[in-house]
Amino acid sequence: MNTVKALLEVIGQRPHHSVAADATVLEALKVMEEANVGAVMVMEGDKVIGIFTERDYARKGELRGRCAKDTPIREDMVEKMVTVTPQTTVDQCMALMKQFHIRHLPVVENNQMVGILSLRDVMEAAVESRESEIRGLENYILSSGFQG
Repeated sequence: MNTVKALLEVIGQRPHHSVAADATVLEALKVMEEANVGAVMVMEGDKVIGIFTERDYARKGELRGRCAKDTPIREDMVEKMVTVTPQTTVDQCMALMKQFHIRHLPVVENNQMVGILSLRDVMEAAVESRESEIRGLENYILSSGFQG
């Protein structure tokens, strides 16, 4: 499982949690709490215009003394999202998450969001891939009769 497409097939279809562009931060927080997720997409009609995360709330809301029930989501969301496609590799996802210090990657195909990956999804896939490689190498070494 080295591509986003394969990873999405393994984790299955999950709902994409979102709020309307005219929502408040409090409304977004409620959606996140009810769904037990750390991010929501911000939508204008059927178009994704941003992402709002727990980190955005902590850094842009509370630290600036804003009140969640009075703050429009547009003021705290991230408009310029880092996205990936189904053809992106898991290693590329890890590199992007590290480079941009992000925990969520929307997956986009033909200008439509088809999924969202969390850091946990990507890390679990990377660990599973490495474990599989190690098992393969161990089996090769043991079947070759190598004596170390």
